[in-house]
Amino acid sequence: MHDFPFDTAREIRYGQDPALDALLLHFMTENSLEHSIDPENATPEQIRFIVALEENSFYAPCGDWMLHFLLKAHLGEDLRREYGDQWRLLVRTVRDAVPRGDLRRRILLLCRHKFRTVLAAPILIPSRLLKRMLTIFIALSGITDPFREIKREMNRRAQAFMRSPFYSRLVNVCPEDRLACESISELRFELDLLEMERLLFFSTHKPFWTKDAPTDGLDADAMREGLSEVDFAPLRGLFRPERGPLRILYLPRASGGILMDLHVVRSLLRQGHRVVLALKDGFYFDSPTVWDIDSDPVLVEEFKDAYLLQNDRAGKNELLQALREHALVVISDGSRERFNPYRLSVTFARAWKECDLVLAKGEAYYRRFIGTSHDFTRDVLVFFSDTRGKFRMYFKPKAAHVVKFSEEAILAKAEGIINQMRQARAEGKTVMFYSAIVGSIPGEVKTAIAVLNTFVAHLRSRMEGAFIINPGEHFEAGMDADDLMFMWEHVQRSGYLNVWRFQTDADIEKSFELMGKKVPPVWAGKDATYSTGCTKEMRIALSVQQRQPELQIIGPGPEKFLRRREYGVGRFSDVVISR
Repeated sequence: MHDFPFDTAREIRYGQDPALDALLLHFMTENSLEHSIDPENATPEQIRFIVALEENSFYAPCGDWMLHFLLKAHLGEDLRREYGDQWRLLVRTVRDAVPRGDLRRRILLLCRHKFRTVLAAPILIPSRLLKRMLTIFIALSGITDPFREIKREMNRRAQAFMRSPFYSRLVNVCPEDRLACESISELRFELDLLEMERLLFFSTHKPFWTKDAPTDGLDADAMREGLSEVDFAPLRGLFRPERGPLRILYLPRASGGILMDLHVVRSLLRQGHRVVLALKDGFYFDSPTVWDIDSDPVLVEEFKDAYLLQNDRAGKNELLQALREHALVVISDGSRERFNPYRLSVTFARAWKECDLVLAKGEAYYRRFIGTSHDFTRDVLVFFSDTRGKFRMYFKPKAAHVVKFSEEAILAKAEGIINQMRQARAEGKTVMFYSAIVGSIPGEVKTAIAVLNTFVAHLRSRMEGAFIINPGEHFEAGMDADDLMFMWEHVQRSGYLNVWRFQTDADIEKSFELMGKKVPPVWAGKDATYSTGCTKEMRIALSVQQRQPELQIIGPGPEKFLRRREYGVGRFSDVVISR
Protein backbone atom coordinates (compact mmCIF):
# COMPACT_ATOMS: atom_id res chain seq x y z
CA MET A 1 0.00 0.00 0.00
CA HIS A 2 1.17 3.54 -0.78
CA ASP A 3 2.68 5.45 2.14
CA PHE A 4 1.55 9.07 1.99
CA PRO A 5 3.62 11.10 4.45
CA PHE A 6 1.88 14.03 6.08
CA ASP A 7 2.21 15.60 9.50
CA THR A 8 -1.14 17.39 9.54
CA ALA A 9 -4.45 16.98 7.73
CA ARG A 10 -4.21 20.45 6.20
CA GLU A 11 -1.17 19.32 4.17
CA ILE A 12 -3.24 16.82 2.18
CA ARG A 13 -4.12 17.99 -1.33
CA TYR A 14 -6.05 16.61 -4.26
CA GLY A 15 -4.25 16.48 -7.60
CA GLN A 16 -0.75 15.59 -6.37
CA ASP A 17 -0.87 11.81 -6.76
CA PRO A 18 -3.53 9.70 -8.54
CA ALA A 19 -3.15 7.01 -5.88
CA LEU A 20 -3.78 9.52 -3.09
CA ASP A 21 -6.76 10.98 -4.98
CA ALA A 22 -8.24 7.49 -5.27
CA LEU A 23 -7.69 6.83 -1.57
CA LEU A 24 -9.30 10.13 -0.56
CA LEU A 25 -12.30 9.45 -2.78
CA HIS A 26 -12.53 5.95 -1.29
CA PHE A 27 -12.47 7.48 2.19
CA MET A 28 -15.19 10.00 1.28
CA THR A 29 -17.47 7.45 -0.37
CA GLU A 30 -17.09 4.86 2.41
CA ASN A 31 -18.03 7.54 4.93
CA SER A 32 -20.96 8.69 2.72
CA LEU A 33 -19.59 12.24 2.54
CA GLU A 34 -18.92 12.73 -1.17
CA HIS A 35 -21.27 15.31 -2.74
CA SER A 36 -20.81 14.04 -6.30
CA ILE A 37 -22.11 10.63 -5.18
CA ASP A 38 -24.82 11.86 -2.82
CA PRO A 39 -26.11 15.41 -3.52
CA GLU A 40 -27.62 15.51 -0.02
CA ASN A 41 -24.09 16.07 1.27
CA ALA A 42 -22.76 19.61 1.37
CA THR A 43 -21.01 20.93 -1.72
CA PRO A 44 -17.32 21.85 -1.54
CA GLU A 45 -18.43 25.49 -1.67
CA GLN A 46 -20.67 25.03 1.37
CA ILE A 47 -17.81 23.38 3.27
CA ARG A 48 -15.72 26.50 2.56
CA PHE A 49 -18.37 28.60 4.32
CA ILE A 50 -17.19 26.86 7.51
CA VAL A 51 -13.69 25.46 6.97
CA ALA A 52 -10.94 27.76 5.66
CA LEU A 53 -9.74 25.57 2.80
CA GLU A 54 -7.22 26.43 0.12
CA GLU A 55 -7.41 25.29 -3.49
CA ASN A 56 -7.58 21.47 -3.74
CA SER A 57 -7.48 21.07 0.05
CA PHE A 58 -8.99 17.99 1.65
CA TYR A 59 -11.11 18.08 4.79
CA ALA A 60 -12.28 15.16 6.93
CA PRO A 61 -14.62 15.65 9.93
CA CYS A 62 -12.25 14.06 12.44
CA GLY A 63 -9.03 14.80 14.27
CA ASP A 64 -5.66 14.67 12.54
CA TRP A 65 -4.48 11.63 14.49
CA MET A 66 -7.59 9.68 13.56
CA LEU A 67 -7.36 10.57 9.88
CA HIS A 68 -3.76 9.38 9.89
CA PHE A 69 -4.82 5.89 11.03
CA LEU A 70 -7.94 5.74 8.84
CA LEU A 71 -6.13 6.56 5.60
CA LYS A 72 -3.56 3.89 6.38
CA ALA A 73 -6.29 1.44 7.49
CA HIS A 74 -4.26 0.87 10.63
CA LEU A 75 -6.24 -0.25 13.68
CA GLY A 76 -4.08 1.25 16.42
CA GLU A 77 -5.07 1.06 20.07
CA ASP A 78 -6.49 4.59 20.14
CA LEU A 79 -8.63 3.95 17.07
CA ARG A 80 -9.76 0.56 18.41
CA ARG A 81 -10.77 2.28 21.65
CA GLU A 82 -12.80 4.86 19.71
CA TYR A 83 -14.64 2.12 17.81
CA GLY A 84 -15.22 0.24 21.06
CA ASP A 85 -16.69 3.33 22.73
CA GLN A 86 -19.17 3.76 19.86
CA TRP A 87 -20.14 0.07 20.01
CA ARG A 88 -20.75 0.13 23.75
CA LEU A 89 -22.83 3.29 23.41
CA LEU A 90 -24.97 1.63 20.74
CA VAL A 91 -25.44 -1.57 22.77
CA ARG A 92 -26.49 0.33 25.91
CA THR A 93 -28.98 2.37 23.92
CA VAL A 94 -30.54 -0.69 22.26
CA ARG A 95 -30.75 -2.68 25.50
CA ASP A 96 -32.35 0.23 27.37
CA ALA A 97 -34.92 0.89 24.64
CA VAL A 98 -35.81 -2.55 23.26
CA PRO A 99 -37.07 -5.44 25.45
CA ARG A 100 -35.37 -8.82 25.29
CA GLY A 101 -36.47 -10.80 22.27
CA ASP A 102 -36.01 -11.31 18.56
CA LEU A 103 -36.13 -7.60 17.67
CA ARG A 104 -33.32 -6.66 20.04
CA ARG A 105 -31.28 -9.66 18.90
CA ARG A 106 -31.86 -8.81 15.21
CA ILE A 107 -30.73 -5.19 15.70
CA LEU A 108 -27.61 -6.08 17.65
CA LEU A 109 -26.57 -8.89 15.31
CA LEU A 110 -26.95 -6.70 12.24
CA CYS A 111 -24.98 -3.91 13.89
CA ARG A 112 -22.32 -6.44 14.92
CA HIS A 113 -21.89 -7.45 11.27
CA LYS A 114 -21.35 -3.77 10.36
CA PHE A 115 -18.98 -3.31 13.28
CA ARG A 116 -16.82 -6.32 12.42
CA THR A 117 -16.65 -5.28 8.78
CA VAL A 118 -15.26 -1.92 9.84
CA LEU A 119 -12.70 -3.48 12.19
CA ALA A 120 -11.45 -5.64 9.32
CA ALA A 121 -10.91 -2.56 7.11
CA PRO A 122 -10.91 0.50 9.38
CA ILE A 123 -11.57 3.46 7.11
CA LEU A 124 -14.91 4.54 8.59
CA ILE A 125 -14.84 7.46 11.05
CA PRO A 126 -16.10 6.07 14.39
CA SER A 127 -18.84 8.70 14.69
CA ARG A 128 -20.04 7.82 11.18
CA LEU A 129 -20.13 4.15 12.16
CA LEU A 130 -22.26 5.06 15.17
CA LYS A 131 -24.59 7.12 12.98
CA ARG A 132 -24.98 4.15 10.63
CA MET A 133 -25.79 1.75 13.48
CA LEU A 134 -28.21 4.22 15.09
CA THR A 135 -30.04 4.52 11.78
CA ILE A 136 -30.41 0.72 11.71
CA PHE A 137 -31.70 0.75 15.29
CA ILE A 138 -34.25 3.51 14.66
CA ALA A 139 -35.44 1.98 11.37
CA LEU A 140 -35.94 -1.52 12.79
CA SER A 141 -37.34 -0.55 16.18
CA GLY A 142 -39.53 2.37 15.11
CA ILE A 143 -38.32 4.28 18.20
CA THR A 144 -37.44 7.75 16.94
CA ASP A 145 -36.10 9.10 20.24
CA PRO A 146 -35.26 6.57 22.97
CA PHE A 147 -33.93 9.39 25.17
CA ARG A 148 -37.12 11.48 25.09
CA GLU A 149 -38.12 10.92 28.72
CA ILE A 150 -34.52 11.03 29.93
CA LYS A 151 -34.06 14.44 28.31
CA ARG A 152 -37.31 15.75 29.76
CA GLU A 153 -36.21 14.68 33.23
CA MET A 154 -32.87 16.40 32.75
CA ASN A 155 -34.62 19.59 31.69
CA ARG A 156 -36.99 19.40 34.65
CA ARG A 157 -34.08 19.01 37.07
CA ALA A 158 -32.18 21.89 35.50
CA GLN A 159 -35.20 24.19 35.65
CA ALA A 160 -35.83 23.35 39.31
CA PHE A 161 -32.18 23.95 40.18
CA MET A 162 -32.02 27.28 38.35
CA ARG A 163 -35.03 28.53 40.30
CA SER A 164 -33.33 27.72 43.60
CA PRO A 165 -31.64 30.23 45.94
CA PHE A 166 -28.43 28.19 45.59
CA TYR A 167 -28.18 28.98 41.86
CA SER A 168 -28.86 32.66 42.49
CA ARG A 169 -26.05 32.74 45.05
CA LEU A 170 -23.80 30.85 42.67
CA VAL A 171 -24.03 33.25 39.72
CA ASN A 172 -25.72 36.43 40.92
CA VAL A 173 -23.95 37.39 44.14
CA CYS A 174 -21.95 40.63 44.04
CA PRO A 175 -18.16 40.28 43.71
CA GLU A 176 -16.32 40.48 46.99
CA ASP A 177 -13.45 42.47 45.52
CA ARG A 178 -14.05 46.01 44.33
CA LEU A 179 -13.84 46.12 40.53
CA ALA A 180 -11.30 48.65 39.29
CA CYS A 181 -12.75 51.04 36.74
CA GLU A 182 -12.40 54.55 35.39
CA SER A 183 -15.93 54.93 34.00
CA ILE A 184 -19.43 53.52 34.31
CA SER A 185 -19.14 51.94 30.85
CA GLU A 186 -15.96 50.16 31.92
CA LEU A 187 -17.64 48.97 35.11
CA ARG A 188 -20.58 47.69 33.07
CA PHE A 189 -18.21 45.73 30.83
CA GLU A 190 -16.43 44.21 33.84
CA LEU A 191 -19.75 43.13 35.36
CA ASP A 192 -20.94 41.67 32.05
CA LEU A 193 -17.66 39.79 31.74
CA LEU A 194 -17.91 38.45 35.29
CA GLU A 195 -21.46 37.27 34.65
CA MET A 196 -20.37 35.53 31.43
CA GLU A 197 -17.51 33.80 33.20
CA ARG A 198 -19.80 32.45 35.90
CA LEU A 199 -22.54 31.37 33.52
CA LEU A 200 -20.19 29.56 31.15
CA PHE A 201 -18.30 27.93 34.01
CA PHE A 202 -21.33 26.55 35.83
CA SER A 203 -23.25 25.66 32.65
CA THR A 204 -20.88 22.71 32.24
CA HIS A 205 -21.47 21.23 35.74
CA LYS A 206 -23.43 18.08 34.81
CA PRO A 207 -24.73 17.14 38.31
CA PHE A 208 -27.01 20.19 38.14
CA TRP A 209 -29.24 18.32 35.67
CA THR A 210 -28.32 14.66 36.26
CA LYS A 211 -29.07 14.53 40.01
CA ASP A 212 -32.29 15.23 41.91
CA ALA A 213 -30.43 16.88 44.80
CA PRO A 214 -27.36 18.35 43.08
CA THR A 215 -26.49 20.84 45.83
CA ASP A 216 -26.23 18.39 48.73
CA GLY A 217 -22.89 18.96 50.44
CA LEU A 218 -21.98 21.88 48.16
CA ASP A 219 -21.14 25.45 49.08
CA ALA A 220 -21.84 28.12 46.45
CA ASP A 221 -19.09 30.44 47.65
CA ALA A 222 -16.52 27.64 47.58
CA MET A 223 -17.61 26.58 44.07
CA ARG A 224 -17.12 30.12 42.77
CA GLU A 225 -13.51 30.00 43.88
CA GLY A 226 -12.90 27.52 41.06
CA LEU A 227 -13.22 30.38 38.57
CA SER A 228 -9.88 31.78 39.73
CA GLU A 229 -8.11 28.79 38.16
CA VAL A 230 -9.48 29.52 34.68
CA ASP A 231 -7.91 31.87 32.14
CA PHE A 232 -10.84 33.83 30.72
CA ALA A 233 -8.61 36.12 28.63
CA PRO A 234 -10.24 35.02 25.33
CA LEU A 235 -13.61 36.30 26.59
CA ARG A 236 -12.17 39.74 27.30
CA GLY A 237 -10.75 39.99 23.81
CA LEU A 238 -13.84 38.67 22.05
CA PHE A 239 -16.34 40.87 23.86
CA ARG A 240 -14.33 44.07 24.24
CA PRO A 241 -16.73 47.04 23.85
CA GLU A 242 -15.06 48.48 20.74
CA ARG A 243 -16.13 45.41 18.75
CA GLY A 244 -19.75 46.45 19.15
CA PRO A 245 -22.74 44.09 18.93
CA LEU A 246 -21.87 40.65 17.59
CA ARG A 247 -23.77 37.89 15.86
CA ILE A 248 -23.07 34.69 17.75
CA LEU A 249 -23.70 31.08 16.71
CA TYR A 250 -24.24 29.03 19.88
CA LEU A 251 -23.82 25.24 19.80
CA PRO A 252 -25.21 23.63 22.98
CA ARG A 253 -24.28 20.17 24.20
CA ALA A 254 -26.92 18.39 26.28
CA SER A 255 -30.49 18.54 27.49
CA GLY A 256 -30.63 20.00 30.97
CA GLY A 257 -27.53 22.01 30.20
CA ILE A 258 -29.51 23.73 27.44
CA LEU A 259 -31.44 25.67 30.09
CA MET A 260 -28.19 26.99 31.53
CA ASP A 261 -27.10 27.80 27.98
CA LEU A 262 -30.22 29.92 27.66
CA HIS A 263 -29.03 31.98 30.63
CA VAL A 264 -25.77 32.55 28.77
CA VAL A 265 -27.77 33.55 25.69
CA ARG A 266 -29.96 35.96 27.65
CA SER A 267 -26.86 37.60 29.06
CA LEU A 268 -25.56 38.02 25.51
CA LEU A 269 -28.88 39.47 24.36
CA ARG A 270 -28.91 41.94 27.23
CA GLN A 271 -25.47 43.11 26.11
CA GLY A 272 -26.89 43.86 22.66
CA HIS A 273 -25.67 40.80 20.75
CA ARG A 274 -27.77 38.61 18.43
CA VAL A 275 -27.72 34.84 18.82
CA VAL A 276 -28.41 31.88 16.53
CA LEU A 277 -28.90 28.69 18.56
CA ALA A 278 -28.39 25.47 16.56
CA LEU A 279 -30.09 22.26 17.74
CA LYS A 280 -29.88 18.73 16.37
CA ASP A 281 -32.36 17.74 13.68
CA GLY A 282 -33.09 14.35 15.23
CA PHE A 283 -32.06 11.89 17.89
CA TYR A 284 -28.48 12.10 19.07
CA PHE A 285 -28.59 10.72 22.62
CA ASP A 286 -29.09 13.51 25.20
CA SER A 287 -28.54 16.38 22.74
CA PRO A 288 -31.56 18.71 22.44
CA THR A 289 -33.39 18.68 19.10
CA VAL A 290 -35.63 21.16 17.32
CA TRP A 291 -38.52 18.81 18.04
CA ASP A 292 -37.91 19.00 21.79
CA ILE A 293 -38.69 22.70 21.99
CA ASP A 294 -42.18 21.98 20.66
CA SER A 295 -42.91 18.86 22.73
CA ASP A 296 -41.11 19.23 26.07
CA PRO A 297 -43.24 21.46 28.38
CA VAL A 298 -40.11 22.84 30.08
CA LEU A 299 -38.51 23.85 26.78
CA VAL A 300 -41.79 25.19 25.39
CA GLU A 301 -41.85 27.61 28.32
CA GLU A 302 -38.16 28.51 28.18
CA PHE A 303 -38.11 29.08 24.41
CA LYS A 304 -41.36 31.04 24.19
CA ASP A 305 -39.54 34.24 23.16
CA ALA A 306 -37.30 32.55 20.57
CA TYR A 307 -37.97 32.48 16.83
CA LEU A 308 -37.69 29.08 15.14
CA LEU A 309 -36.48 29.38 11.55
CA GLN A 310 -37.88 26.19 10.05
CA ASN A 311 -36.47 26.51 6.53
CA ASP A 312 -33.37 24.28 6.32
CA ARG A 313 -32.35 25.97 3.06
CA ALA A 314 -32.86 29.61 4.05
CA GLY A 315 -31.29 32.21 1.78
CA LYS A 316 -29.21 35.14 2.95
CA ASN A 317 -32.10 37.62 2.90
CA GLU A 318 -34.38 35.32 4.89
CA LEU A 319 -31.73 34.65 7.52
CA LEU A 320 -30.74 38.31 7.88
CA GLN A 321 -34.38 39.34 8.13
CA ALA A 322 -34.88 36.81 10.93
CA LEU A 323 -31.82 38.18 12.76
CA ARG A 324 -33.00 41.76 12.34
CA GLU A 325 -36.48 40.99 13.67
CA HIS A 326 -35.54 38.51 16.43
CA ALA A 327 -32.70 38.68 18.93
CA LEU A 328 -32.70 34.87 19.36
CA VAL A 329 -33.14 32.65 16.30
CA VAL A 330 -33.27 28.86 16.67
CA ILE A 331 -32.30 26.64 13.73
CA SER A 332 -31.68 22.96 13.04
CA ASP A 333 -28.12 21.99 12.20
CA GLY A 334 -29.60 19.39 9.84
CA SER A 335 -27.78 16.43 11.38
CA ARG A 336 -28.07 13.55 13.86
CA GLU A 337 -24.40 13.20 14.74
CA ARG A 338 -21.32 15.00 15.98
CA PHE A 339 -20.32 18.18 14.18
CA ASN A 340 -19.94 17.16 10.54
CA PRO A 341 -19.93 20.00 7.97
CA TYR A 342 -20.77 17.56 5.17
CA ARG A 343 -24.15 16.81 6.76
CA LEU A 344 -25.07 20.27 8.04
CA SER A 345 -28.03 22.19 6.66
CA VAL A 346 -27.70 25.10 4.25
CA THR A 347 -29.26 27.33 6.90
CA PHE A 348 -26.58 26.32 9.40
CA ALA A 349 -23.80 27.02 6.89
CA ARG A 350 -25.25 30.45 6.14
CA ALA A 351 -25.68 31.18 9.86
CA TRP A 352 -22.03 30.28 10.41
CA LYS A 353 -21.03 32.64 7.61
CA GLU A 354 -23.18 35.53 8.88
CA CYS A 355 -22.03 35.24 12.50
CA ASP A 356 -18.90 36.75 14.02
CA LEU A 357 -18.25 34.16 16.71
CA VAL A 358 -19.05 30.50 17.38
CA LEU A 359 -19.57 29.45 21.02
CA ALA A 360 -19.37 25.64 21.15
CA LYS A 361 -20.03 23.65 24.32
CA GLY A 362 -18.79 20.11 24.76
CA GLU A 363 -15.69 17.96 24.40
CA ALA A 364 -16.90 16.69 21.01
CA TYR A 365 -16.47 20.23 19.66
CA TYR A 366 -12.96 20.32 21.09
CA ARG A 367 -12.15 17.33 18.90
CA ARG A 368 -13.71 18.84 15.80
CA PHE A 369 -12.40 22.41 16.15
CA ILE A 370 -9.27 22.31 18.28
CA GLY A 371 -8.09 18.75 17.61
CA THR A 372 -7.66 19.43 13.90
CA SER A 373 -4.96 21.39 12.11
CA HIS A 374 -7.58 22.99 9.87
CA ASP A 375 -8.57 26.58 10.47
CA PHE A 376 -12.13 27.85 10.29
CA THR A 377 -13.74 30.92 8.79
CA ARG A 378 -14.99 32.29 12.11
CA ASP A 379 -13.58 32.68 15.60
CA VAL A 380 -14.42 29.59 17.67
CA LEU A 381 -14.54 29.39 21.48
CA VAL A 382 -14.95 25.86 22.89
CA PHE A 383 -15.73 25.22 26.56
CA PHE A 384 -16.58 22.07 28.53
CA SER A 385 -15.89 20.08 31.68
CA ASP A 386 -13.51 17.17 31.15
CA THR A 387 -13.93 13.66 32.55
CA ARG A 388 -12.47 14.82 35.89
CA GLY A 389 -14.92 17.71 36.10
CA LYS A 390 -12.29 20.37 35.34
CA PHE A 391 -13.50 23.34 33.28
CA ARG A 392 -11.69 23.81 29.98
CA MET A 393 -11.80 26.70 27.52
CA TYR A 394 -10.02 26.86 24.15
CA PHE A 395 -10.02 29.61 21.54
CA LYS A 396 -9.18 29.23 17.84
CA PRO A 397 -9.19 32.48 15.84
CA LYS A 398 -10.50 32.48 12.30
CA ALA A 399 -7.98 31.93 9.53
CA ALA A 400 -5.90 35.05 8.92
CA HIS A 401 -6.69 35.17 5.19
CA VAL A 402 -10.47 34.99 5.62
CA VAL A 403 -12.34 38.21 4.83
CA LYS A 404 -15.79 38.60 6.37
CA PHE A 405 -18.20 40.89 4.56
CA SER A 406 -20.64 42.05 7.20
CA GLU A 407 -24.13 43.22 6.33
CA GLU A 408 -23.01 46.76 7.15
CA ALA A 409 -19.98 46.50 4.84
CA ILE A 410 -22.08 45.21 1.95
CA LEU A 411 -24.67 47.95 2.46
CA ALA A 412 -21.88 50.54 2.56
CA LYS A 413 -20.69 49.33 -0.87
CA ALA A 414 -24.26 49.57 -2.13
CA GLU A 415 -24.62 53.11 -0.78
CA GLY A 416 -21.42 54.11 -2.57
CA ILE A 417 -22.91 52.98 -5.90
CA ILE A 418 -26.24 54.66 -5.11
CA ASN A 419 -24.42 57.94 -4.48
CA GLN A 420 -22.87 57.68 -7.96
CA MET A 421 -26.33 57.02 -9.44
CA ARG A 422 -27.76 60.00 -7.58
CA GLN A 423 -24.98 62.23 -8.91
CA ALA A 424 -25.51 60.95 -12.46
CA ARG A 425 -29.24 61.68 -12.29
CA ALA A 426 -28.48 65.18 -10.96
CA GLU A 427 -26.29 65.73 -14.03
CA GLY A 428 -29.16 64.72 -16.30
CA LYS A 429 -27.70 61.36 -17.30
CA THR A 430 -29.64 58.17 -18.00
CA VAL A 431 -28.86 55.53 -15.36
CA MET A 432 -28.76 51.99 -16.76
CA PHE A 433 -28.16 48.67 -15.03
CA TYR A 434 -26.85 45.85 -17.21
CA SER A 435 -27.74 42.32 -16.03
CA ALA A 436 -25.65 39.56 -17.57
CA ILE A 437 -24.36 36.04 -17.08
CA VAL A 438 -21.40 35.98 -14.70
CA GLY A 439 -21.19 32.67 -12.86
CA SER A 440 -24.10 30.62 -14.15
CA ILE A 441 -21.93 28.72 -16.62
CA PRO A 442 -19.60 26.71 -14.35
CA GLY A 443 -15.93 27.25 -15.16
CA GLU A 444 -16.63 30.24 -17.40
CA VAL A 445 -16.48 33.11 -14.89
CA LYS A 446 -13.39 34.76 -16.44
CA THR A 447 -14.90 34.52 -19.91
CA ALA A 448 -18.24 35.84 -18.64
CA ILE A 449 -16.61 38.89 -17.08
CA ALA A 450 -14.64 39.54 -20.28
CA VAL A 451 -17.88 39.29 -22.30
CA LEU A 452 -19.63 41.61 -19.85
CA ASN A 453 -16.85 44.21 -19.72
CA THR A 454 -16.43 44.22 -23.49
CA PHE A 455 -20.11 44.82 -24.18
CA VAL A 456 -20.52 47.50 -21.50
CA ALA A 457 -17.49 49.31 -22.93
CA HIS A 458 -19.17 49.07 -26.34
CA LEU A 459 -22.40 50.56 -24.94
CA ARG A 460 -20.53 53.38 -23.21
CA SER A 461 -18.76 54.25 -26.46
CA ARG A 462 -22.08 54.49 -28.30
CA MET A 463 -24.42 56.03 -25.71
CA GLU A 464 -23.89 59.67 -24.84
CA GLY A 465 -25.02 60.89 -21.41
CA ALA A 466 -25.50 57.39 -19.99
CA PHE A 467 -24.26 56.12 -16.63
CA ILE A 468 -24.05 52.34 -17.09
CA ILE A 469 -23.59 50.09 -14.06
CA ASN A 470 -21.50 47.03 -14.83
CA PRO A 471 -21.79 44.42 -12.03
CA GLY A 472 -18.49 42.88 -13.11
CA GLU A 473 -16.65 46.03 -12.02
CA HIS A 474 -17.80 45.73 -8.41
CA PHE A 475 -16.94 42.13 -7.59
CA GLU A 476 -14.58 41.50 -4.65
CA ALA A 477 -12.88 38.22 -3.75
CA GLY A 478 -14.63 36.61 -0.80
CA MET A 479 -18.12 37.71 -1.80
CA ASP A 480 -20.43 34.88 -2.78
CA ALA A 481 -23.52 35.06 -4.97
CA ASP A 482 -25.81 35.80 -2.02
CA ASP A 483 -23.60 38.70 -0.91
CA LEU A 484 -23.70 40.17 -4.41
CA MET A 485 -27.45 39.73 -4.81
CA PHE A 486 -28.01 41.34 -1.41
CA MET A 487 -25.90 44.34 -2.44
CA TRP A 488 -27.39 44.70 -5.91
CA GLU A 489 -30.98 44.45 -4.75
CA HIS A 490 -30.34 47.40 -2.44
CA VAL A 491 -28.96 49.33 -5.43
CA GLN A 492 -31.71 48.27 -7.81
CA ARG A 493 -34.52 49.31 -5.48
CA SER A 494 -33.00 52.74 -4.84
CA GLY A 495 -35.33 54.45 -7.33
CA TYR A 496 -32.56 55.92 -9.49
CA LEU A 497 -32.68 53.48 -12.42
CA ASN A 498 -34.05 54.69 -15.77
CA VAL A 499 -33.20 51.64 -17.87
CA TRP A 500 -32.63 48.01 -16.91
CA ARG A 501 -31.06 46.05 -19.74
CA PHE A 502 -30.81 42.24 -19.71
CA GLN A 503 -28.20 40.45 -21.80
CA THR A 504 -29.37 38.92 -25.09
CA ASP A 505 -27.73 36.30 -27.29
CA ALA A 506 -26.99 39.12 -29.76
CA ASP A 507 -25.11 40.99 -27.01
CA ILE A 508 -22.96 37.92 -26.37
CA GLU A 509 -22.24 37.41 -30.08
CA LYS A 510 -21.26 41.09 -30.40
CA SER A 511 -18.89 40.80 -27.42
CA PHE A 512 -17.04 37.84 -28.92
CA GLU A 513 -16.90 39.67 -32.26
CA LEU A 514 -15.35 42.71 -30.56
CA MET A 515 -12.83 40.41 -28.83
CA GLY A 516 -11.94 38.88 -32.20
CA LYS A 517 -13.19 35.43 -31.22
CA LYS A 518 -15.83 32.96 -32.33
CA VAL A 519 -18.64 32.11 -29.92
CA PRO A 520 -17.62 28.92 -28.03
CA PRO A 521 -20.15 26.05 -28.03
CA VAL A 522 -20.88 26.48 -24.31
CA TRP A 523 -21.94 30.09 -24.98
CA ALA A 524 -24.00 29.44 -28.10
CA GLY A 525 -27.61 30.56 -27.69
CA LYS A 526 -27.11 31.76 -24.11
CA ASP A 527 -28.73 34.91 -22.78
CA ALA A 528 -29.81 36.36 -19.43
CA THR A 529 -32.54 33.73 -19.05
CA TYR A 530 -29.80 31.15 -18.38
CA SER A 531 -28.54 33.09 -15.37
CA THR A 532 -29.75 32.52 -11.81
CA GLY A 533 -28.87 36.09 -10.86
CA CYS A 534 -30.63 37.55 -13.90
CA THR A 535 -33.73 35.48 -13.16
CA LYS A 536 -33.83 36.90 -9.64
CA GLU A 537 -33.16 40.38 -11.03
CA MET A 538 -36.02 40.13 -13.53
CA ARG A 539 -38.40 39.53 -10.63
CA ILE A 540 -36.92 42.55 -8.86
CA ALA A 541 -37.16 44.63 -12.05
CA LEU A 542 -40.86 43.85 -12.45
CA SER A 543 -41.43 44.69 -8.78
CA VAL A 544 -39.57 48.00 -9.16
CA GLN A 545 -41.49 48.80 -12.35
CA GLN A 546 -44.79 48.53 -10.46
CA ARG A 547 -43.65 51.33 -8.15
CA GLN A 548 -41.74 53.15 -10.88
CA PRO A 549 -43.75 52.75 -14.13
CA GLU A 550 -41.27 54.82 -16.16
CA LEU A 551 -38.53 52.20 -15.68
CA GLN A 552 -37.69 50.72 -19.09
CA ILE A 553 -36.84 46.99 -19.16
CA ILE A 554 -34.91 45.83 -22.25
CA GLY A 555 -33.96 42.27 -23.23
CA PRO A 556 -35.62 38.83 -23.24
CA GLY A 557 -39.27 38.86 -22.17
CA PRO A 558 -40.07 38.17 -18.49
CA GLU A 559 -42.00 35.02 -19.43
CA LYS A 560 -38.73 33.40 -20.61
CA PHE A 561 -37.05 33.57 -17.19
CA LEU A 562 -38.25 30.17 -16.03
CA ARG A 563 -35.22 27.87 -15.93
CA ARG A 564 -33.38 29.11 -12.87
CA ARG A 565 -34.46 28.97 -9.26
CA GLU A 566 -31.86 29.49 -6.51
CA TYR A 567 -28.09 29.64 -6.14
CA GLY A 568 -26.38 26.52 -4.87
CA VAL A 569 -24.95 27.60 -1.52
CA GLY A 570 -21.54 29.17 -2.05
CA ARG A 571 -21.93 28.92 -5.83
CA PHE A 572 -22.53 31.42 -8.61
CA SER A 573 -24.51 28.85 -10.61
CA ASP A 574 -28.02 27.57 -10.05
CA VAL A 575 -28.63 24.79 -7.55
CA VAL A 576 -30.06 22.55 -10.30
CA ILE A 577 -26.83 22.79 -12.33
CA SER A 578 -24.90 21.20 -9.46
CA ARG A 579 -27.16 18.13 -9.34
